Amino acid sequence: MLQAPRGRIHSLANFYWESFHNTSRYRVNSSSFKPLASNYGIEGGYSRRWTRRPMTTRTDGRNKTNQAAKPSNLVRKTLDEKVSRSTALNLNKTEEISEHQQLQNCCIQQKIAENKDLLDLVTFIIYDTETSGFSRKDDRIIEIALQDLSGGENSTFQTLVNPGRDIANHRVHGITTDMACRPDVPRMEELIPILLQFVKSRQKPGGYVLWGGHNSLTFDLPFLINEFDRCSYEIPPNWLFMDTLSLARELVKSRGSDSNRPSGTSLKALREHYKIPLVGEEHRAMSDVRTLATILQMLTFDLKLTLPNLVTRSFTASEYVNNKRKKS
Repeated sequence: MLQAPRGRIHSLANFYWESFHNTSRYRVNSSSFKPLASNYGIEGGYSRRWTRRPMTTRTDGRNKTNQAAKPSNLVRKTLDEKVSRSTALNLNKTEEISEHQQLQNCCIQQKIAENKDLLDLVTFIIYDTETSGFSRKDDRIIEIALQDLSGGENSTFQTLVNPGRDIANHRVHGITTDMACRPDVPRMEELIPILLQFVKSRQKPGGYVLWGGHNSLTFDLPFLINEFDRCSYEIPPNWLFMDTLSLARELVKSRGSDSNRPSGTSLKALREHYKIPLVGEEHRAMSDVRTLATILQMLTFDLKLTLPNLVTRSFTASEYVNNKRKKS
């Protein structure tokens, strides 16, 4: 499956292969795709304690009062050229700012997809969250897990998060109030600087981070945006998000009435379709991340998608918020 066809690569298979087996360009040598426990989180049977202490960080996702991160010179030059062609808009000042920002986001995604040098700057992270309930407004993230598909040392990040409230839907994921609401479990305001540090440590210099999650457009991303906003942080503008649920729907549609098609588009249906063994507990963040990392390889292979194809399907957090405001 991971063998590349002759000529131009028609899927992400060799991207995974090169990333997992040639990580020495960016990280320490790693000869296999084996997720390693992060120094930042608590995974499985690990029993590391979180120590409460003042934290300082100079990350791209700094507090809202700080200046936003700047794109690379190459992207900034391209953006300036693009934006200069679109100044004849008869809008008020607020609308002009929103339009300008959306144009920048669109241009970033387009240039990453078209430019090979920019393509090398993309870090692909699979992520998943578990929450205290299903209300985007009132409930909180209680677990988060990440996996950098380039592999290498410390390529995963996982931890419980103290929501400071009862967990009503513990039957879904098995995370009880007693498990998460403990002094040694970090609250979100303590975790965000550490999360930003981890992502920055995986990010290539001057590069971009592509976040992939299943059903993330209606679940994980809204929760993430709300948590960052509640803690007075901004999601970095060089983070792009894509939803693998759209790929699953595309696959089911392309197979039609074929017997060799998934029974559905859920993570469980896809895992069973591709005969992927379950590692860990179902509906736990790290288990779902590992499952999705494998499913994504299968989906992109079957749909003959490249990394640029996925980038063009992505969106920034600000794009998501602006689109939600327009619809409402």
